[in-house]
Amino acid sequence: MATWGKLNKMDVCELGDNSCGEEIETGEEIIAVSSSSSAEKVFDSITGCLQDIIITEEFEHLETSFLEKHYLEFDDSDENKLSYTPIFNEYVNMLEKHLEQQLVAQIPDFNFNTFIELFMQNKEEGPLDIYTILLTFTEFTAFKEKILEYRAKKEGRLLDSSQDLVVKCLSAVSTQPPPSQSP
Repeated sequence: MATWGKLNKMDVCELGDNSCGEEIETGEEIIAVSSSSSAEKVFDSITGCLQDIIITEEFEHLETSFLEKHYLEFDDSDENKLSYTPIFNEYVNMLEKHLEQQLVAQIPDFNFNTFIELFMQNKEEGPLDIYTILLTFTEFTAFKEKILEYRAKKEGRLLDSSQDLVVKCLSAVSTQPPPSQSP
């Protein structure tokens, strides 16, 4: 059961006709504790919108262009360089602003910062891809890991586990006895 607590409708959003999810008509406050509450519907609608946005070519291009521009600046040492801070701030400003603009266009009165707080408090309820993106906006270490993962991929150091996958059909049963081995 999700613990949504008190959710002020105006702080997070007011779903209208142009939203990704269904329209929710409620009062100023939504108090929710069950998995089928109005607050969860709002939360699900917003995360659905976010998922739709992050799979667009536009978002992928923004993110990839940014990573391509800055990945060589980062190294895998424990010490963080001063030059990382403005790069992190640029990333947050660019991608968070893009997501927020897209969401506000679909959900009037949307407040991104309030949503991030709510999402992080209920991260086990939300999709992993959304959690990962939001974490890179709020935690420098998650952002740095993303950059370093991109760098490893570019340099061919990222393991491709799909090559290790072997699929065998186990449903076919042979009517032939196994071949005998003679000594």
